[in-house]
Amino acid sequence: MLQTERKPVSVGEMLVEEFLNPLALTQGALAEAMGVPRKLVNELCNNRRAVTADTALMLARVFGNSPDFWLNTQRRTDLWEALHTPARRKRIERARSLKAVA
Repeated sequence: MLQTERKPVSVGEMLVEEFLNPLALTQGALAEAMGVPRKLVNELCNNRRAVTADTALMLARVFGNSPDFWLNTQRRTDLWEALHTPARRKRIERARSLKAVA
């Protein structure tokens, strides 16, 4: 299992620090380029919305990178959160290998 203590960069941090700020883009301009409401972009930037396959495809078109880049960024954050949230970790650790059952 993923065992890193350092929290990965979130989609929101990535969008703001590596794309919006360097390109002097506003959330409104990005929303317009993506063809989505500004609220969606704001929620992504503030880590209140996860990247879906559709969103990853739109971001890839806008920025010229791959949808996998965005989905992997989301996946790393999701896995880290699952392993570093005590209640979630406890629930996950209850699962047992089928090999151990047989």
